[in-house]
Amino acid sequence: MSSGNVSVVLVHGAWADGSSWSKVIGRLKGQGIDAIAAPLPLTSLGDDVAALERTLERIEGPVVLAGHAYAGAVIGSIRSSRVAALVYVAALAPDEGETVGDVFYRGEAHPQAPQLAPDRHGWIWLPQDAFAAAFAQDATPAERAVLAAVQRPVAVSCIGEAAGRPLWKDRPNWFLVAEEDRMISPATQRFMAARMNAHVRSYEVDHTPIVTAPDVVTDVIVEAVQSVSASRLSSPASPASPA
Repeated sequence: MSSGNVSVVLVHGAWADGSSWSKVIGRLKGQGIDAIAAPLPLTSLGDDVAALERTLERIEGPVVLAGHAYAGAVIGSIRSSRVAALVYVAALAPDEGETVGDVFYRGEAHPQAPQLAPDRHGWIWLPQDAFAAAFAQDATPAERAVLAAVQRPVAVSCIGEAAGRPLWKDRPNWFLVAEEDRMISPATQRFMAARMNAHVRSYEVDHTPIVTAPDVVTDVIVEAVQSVSASRLSSPASPASPA
């Protein structure tokens, strides 16, 4: 397929790093779509947005931003004119004035969801057993072992900082609802997707389909890329053109 020179930037969530997108990157590359994973420090929402902006500065042309879980708040806080569309993968999408914590804790927690609390340094780690119980219950034991081994903690400030006007109000967006998610309530995901007027794609997948169901994640991202490419062909001077 032709991507119309549209690039994809993949943004990891809490307790993960860019390698969590490795299966999706390979599939996008196989379809001729350039994709890179943006590294986040997970030190505060503001720091993470700044880190993503630095990644976007390295890319020419329009971009589809895809964020998993916590990264939904990060991609929604971007202001770059290069961003032509957003893809939320079981992600959090706070509205203006809301925090990540507001939407994360909006619904009733799944019985197998982990109890989260910061350590004495202000970092929140995911308990070892939570990878099998809630984070990626559909992953293989080997995949869960890797996820646990490379996990990166998230700072408390990431979940307590109020968001500004989200970009999803000004860009087309897609939302992959993970119906078997034990970390972020599927009902909360559907609530966020509805108020975003998102193109909703719902699947019986766990919280981390970028690892456990990369084909469906890739399909949603490709759909967004194709939409942006078609829009550019019909309106080359659109606001989504490179700054």
